[in-house]
Amino acid sequence: MPGSRADEIAAYERRVARLQRDYRALPTTAPVRLGKRTSNLFRVRAAPSGPRLDVAGLDTVISVDPQAATADVGGMTTYEHLVDATLAHGYMPKVVPQLKTITLGGAVTGLGIESSSFRNGLTHESVIELDVLTGSGDVVTARADNEHRALFFGFPNSFGTLGYAVRVRIELEKVHPYVHLRHVPFASVAELAQVLEAVCAAGAYDGEAVTFVDATVFSPGECYLTLGSWADDVRQVSDYTGQHVYYRSLQQRAEDWLTVRDYLWRWDTDWFWCSRAFGVQNRMLRKALPRRMLRSDVYWKVQNLDERFGLQATLNRWRGAPALERVIQDIEVPVGRVTEFMSDFQANVPIAPVWLCPLRQRDPDAIWDLYRMNPDELYVNVGFWSKVTLQPGMDPAHHNRWVEHEVDRLGGRKSLYSTSFYDEERFWELYNGAAYRELKARYDPDSRLLDLYTKCVRAH
Repeated sequence: MPGSRADEIAAYERRVARLQRDYRALPTTAPVRLGKRTSNLFRVRAAPSGPRLDVAGLDTVISVDPQAATADVGGMTTYEHLVDATLAHGYMPKVVPQLKTITLGGAVTGLGIESSSFRNGLTHESVIELDVLTGSGDVVTARADNEHRALFFGFPNSFGTLGYAVRVRIELEKVHPYVHLRHVPFASVAELAQVLEAVCAAGAYDGEAVTFVDATVFSPGECYLTLGSWADDVRQVSDYTGQHVYYRSLQQRAEDWLTVRDYLWRWDTDWFWCSRAFGVQNRMLRKALPRRMLRSDVYWKVQNLDERFGLQATLNRWRGAPALERVIQDIEVPVGRVTEFMSDFQANVPIAPVWLCPLRQRDPDAIWDLYRMNPDELYVNVGFWSKVTLQPGMDPAHHNRWVEHEVDRLGGRKSLYSTSFYDEERFWELYNGAAYRELKARYDPDSRLLDLYTKCVRAH
């Protein structure tokens, strides 16, 4: 049984004090690496070496306050644990990223999005305050109204290069027991984008209030806008944690009902559609596997083993198969440019399906220094995750570079969780190098942590 809030706070303070001691004991010449069990980064990185900072004790929900609709959470807490704790009180975080093992601190420093983002923005926009173990080894509390406000507004998109979130206080919102889904088909992205924009502006569609919005593009002529609404009474409840595959249901039924928990994790069972690569959408294999293995972190471990030992690449060479390029990206473009992006993308990058998720900055007056957005603009996040065949003589990063150039041309932005190729000058233009250097000088003056360009582009 969990202890009282005072006990949890005392335990948290002991863990942080130990973490500070461990951090200060690390050699100053060695790069600091977190001893995390999971990761949702897709950048090519050097093999880990040297001492690691053990942060396992920060995977904890310190307290949930239903009256204030807030939660205090350890920075390394996975959203799976966080959601279980808040749903027990009838609440959820305002934005819950799609995969169970994404950590709250990781989502705040690296950006997180989901189908509530057209109302609530990105994950960091519902943060009230956070404790940060900075590069200098100090733990500071950053809020929008205190002496560390620059860190508060500069922490998102810093990817652990200024410090690590060890506690985060977030806002919550009330949930209902179920989510009613409507999968509205469209014959083109242009038609879908027009209705998506109207739904996000009105917060309703065909007379029913809309709480969640995302979309899936299977081909230029087959697109589905998925609209989620709270429900208290349902006709039936679907289950996509076992034999059935959620994304296939979009093509098979016009409406659906899920428990709120299953809705939040609807993409995790099959890692969106990426479970295809592991064969687990095969009915016979799927029946043989226990449910505990049908989840994104299991696929992640299998993928890491393949990359570590080069199994697929070796097999492809033996078979004389062409080389493959991994294209795993999330980008954002203004809603008025998403049709153009998708048209060019479908002509140049043979990946399908593709996920679309609208977002708008929640507070028009806030300025998030390292990831500035136009608060008057509705953006669309486009997510695509697969491997693409390379033609003979083609640059091994051909398709990724094409995406980066196209997003830049359309006035969009890309997440830094995946591989990037920007030259240093353009990178700092996009991600506010002037503001970043000021923060780096204040919170990591001895450069104990990698800088943002080195970490996200130079493949560390």
